[in-house]
Amino acid sequence: MIQITGIHHVAILTDNGLYAASKQFYTSVLGFTVICETFREERNSYKLDLALNGIYQLELFSFPDYRERASYPEAKGLRHLAFAVADIRKGYEWLRQNKVRVEAVRTDELTGKQFVFFYDPNGQPLELYEA
Repeated sequence: MIQITGIHHVAILTDNGLYAASKQFYTSVLGFTVICETFREERNSYKLDLALNGIYQLELFSFPDYRERASYPEAKGLRHLAFAVADIRKGYEWLRQNKVRVEAVRTDELTGKQFVFFYDPNGQPLELYEA
């Protein structure tokens, strides 16, 4: 059996035209720190490695031929990425102050925990989930 020890990274795609906005969103709004930024000339794209708390890694790739999701939000593959937070209301207000598209706070009927969906500059669904 494979001995998986954790999740190494999550990769998110962005349009070349929204790369700067996406970089700003994930660093200034969500608080990720830059590990490494590489321009891949042969692909005319960037790869931005980001870290959260020195543990979690996110890769942001830009592409000149970026395509929208096939359906919304139930396309094959990653549906959304959820981030754990201690205070949903504080997170919600921070997102609104930063003019992020955010939905209403809801309560998970199975766990009783609060959560809220929001969207990155490309419309990728993200979630804050009460820890």
